[in-house]
Amino acid sequence: MSQVIQLKRAYDPEAESDGYRVYIDRLWPRGLSHETFHYDFWDKEIAPSTELREWFHTDPDKLWGQFVEKYKAELKANPSFAALADALKDKLTVTLLFSSRDREHNNAVVVKEMLE
Repeated sequence: MSQVIQLKRAYDPEAESDGYRVYIDRLWPRGLSHETFHYDFWDKEIAPSTELREWFHTDPDKLWGQFVEKYKAELKANPSFAALADALKDKLTVTLLFSSRDREHNNAVVVKEMLE
């Protein structure tokens, strides 16, 4: 069987179909408590660098393509990402959790592409 990697906002309800839940943002999701937000793995180092994240947020619509390339370069050089990829090899279903309101232009989209 092949692995399924899906994306979900941290604010969406948890579901049994989520499988192994990985939170991939650097900052804790605003408004969620540690008692109500469930994840199986969180390593802040997998998130984009603070500099990259702040640069991207200046104009996400125009900078998306450049953000993807820069973030992929960060991930390729990141030992934490390599460790995550290795840890997920035996998981049939993985859900990458992110806080962004934009479901199509966020770091989880890039991480999913790199894992696949």
